[in-house]
Amino acid sequence: MKTKATSRRVRRNDRPRRRTAVIMDAAARVFAERGFHGASTQDIADVLGIRQASLYYYFPSKEVALEEVCLRGVEGFLEAAIAISGAPGTARDKLARLIEAHLSPLLDRRDYMRTFLNERQYLPNESRRRIGRLSRAYERLIEDIVQAGVRDGELRLDIDCRITALALLGMTNAVSAWFGKEPKMTVEKIASEFVRLLLSGIGSDGPSRRAKSRSGRRLGPVS
Repeated sequence: MKTKATSRRVRRNDRPRRRTAVIMDAAARVFAERGFHGASTQDIADVLGIRQASLYYYFPSKEVALEEVCLRGVEGFLEAAIAISGAPGTARDKLARLIEAHLSPLLDRRDYMRTFLNERQYLPNESRRRIGRLSRAYERLIEDIVQAGVRDGELRLDIDCRITALALLGMTNAVSAWFGKEPKMTVEKIASEFVRLLLSGIGSDGPSRRAKSRSGRRLGPVS
């Protein structure tokens, strides 16, 4: 049973984690709004209403802050993709869930997403390589799902799985630039439309449609 003293210690231990999250949120906001070169640690301190020197307890330089923001931006994508890839379901189901999972951070972590997409090129070489490994792992998971769909006959045999995975990423990444500017465009609506656009383009005709084609019966337009 927890005593009052234990509860107080738990709360005290949790404070640094909460404070770190607040600091990183501010850094992500400044990087997303100003870009890496346009941002300074003073800008981050101003958002928080603290002295600039206080930030060095959390990160020693602007470059380290950028790496941490980028890591937090990409890690959520990778974790979601790993869970979706290992779960039951068809390739179509998994691609639909991947698209929604990729867009959902726009609701509460948009600054991290924008910073990762737009500013990671300014990381030092070693940091950029670490981030790049996570990005490539994410791309491979998507490509593996597409390949599984081709093998199972769910997706067209003539598609390039690599290009398809990159197209999915390019389409979903671009949303961060205009999300919130288009009226009534929710994450759910965008995800649903993207799923329809992507799968209409790469989906297999299916055995019933091919059978009708071989029998000589006239087919209607493909939806």
